[in-house]
Amino acid sequence: MGTAGRSLVLGFFFMLPFAPIRPSAPPETLEELQRRFDNELDGVNKAKLLQKLGNAQFQREREAQQAGDFETAGFIMEKYRDNVRAAFEAVKKSHPDAEKHPSGYKQLEAHVDTGIREVNDLLGAVPEPYRPPLQIVKADLLKIDRELLRMLFPRRPAEKQSPSKSAPQAMEKKP
Repeated sequence: MGTAGRSLVLGFFFMLPFAPIRPSAPPETLEELQRRFDNELDGVNKAKLLQKLGNAQFQREREAQQAGDFETAGFIMEKYRDNVRAAFEAVKKSHPDAEKHPSGYKQLEAHVDTGIREVNDLLGAVPEPYRPPLQIVKADLLKIDRELLRMLFPRRPAEKQSPSKSAPQAMEKKP
């Protein structure tokens, strides 16, 4: 390649950052994401879609909270919990063995952790009359989180039989 060819290639690479960028599609609305989520049949895709949908729900919940609309914020978190349940059931149906096929389970568990933090933040901000339903949402998310962890890591070292339990058996064998 001659000098002119190298200059052309280098010029191309230097101009790349300044190239016009095609406008991307507008971001999906919460309603569009919810519709896609409801229509998704594959459990892993549903769990991955929950990440986008959940983030959009959290954004809408924060907006409602800032506007003092705690009822709407609570309804949004209840819908989030329902979506988590739906995604979890779909993942379990498509891949019952989370240890061997963790895709979907891992994304779901990570997002449920985020959801629990979001509910905790909301619980700290809402007046007392709005707390009971949110406490139920939090309890449900914690239960799902524990089940996800149990499915992802079924063989935990703490659950193995301790040596002290086997020691009396050894003593019984001696005459």
